[in-house]
Amino acid sequence: MTCPEWLQRLLVGLRELDPATFLLRPGDDIAEGLRKAAVLVLFGEGPDGPDVLLLQRTAHLRHHPGQPAFPGGGIDDTDDGPIEAALREAQEETGLDPSGIDVIATLPELWIPPTGNLVTPVIAWWREPSEVAPEDRFEVASVARVPVSKLADPANRLSVRGPRGYVSPAFRVADMFVWGFTAAVLDRLLAAGGWEQSWDREVVEPFPELGGAR
Repeated sequence: MTCPEWLQRLLVGLRELDPATFLLRPGDDIAEGLRKAAVLVLFGEGPDGPDVLLLQRTAHLRHHPGQPAFPGGGIDDTDDGPIEAALREAQEETGLDPSGIDVIATLPELWIPPTGNLVTPVIAWWREPSEVAPEDRFEVASVARVPVSKLADPANRLSVRGPRGYVSPAFRVADMFVWGFTAAVLDRLLAAGGWEQSWDREVVEPFPELGGAR
């Protein structure tokens, strides 16, 4: 498998990435009862350089309404682990062709306490890009290939403050307000890939309301 030099740099950076620096880990007693899920962090080479695939969930969903996210979902009993689950869910949500995708790494399971999910990010290279669009219109409002340069642009970066005072990264990009788990992973990937630029961490906004653009 071959991938571009910029993605190889990311892989080197990922080997030094400590997930504990940006997300919580559950204790073994808690982890046993958590629902396991996987997301596809799909990097491609677009007209504006390296990009990553994001979608925006529809506003009526019970969990994560209106929230931008990586494609993905729960790991089913019929899935052969997180990689198969991430590819299956991404195909169901966006219509992409998994045969054009090379999985290059997985991150350790990351805990999302509000939903009780233990999520494995699956990092992949879009070797042969295919057309994407909201395939499951009940769950997916829009799909976008977001340039890494736009995510790294300091003008598109800010922080959000949660109800308990916790401050976390956020992005305004591609008509989406990206925060929470997705923003935390993107923030660390930008650093690991050497794309991060200095940005104003003093720009802090309140936590988005449930059901709004998140």
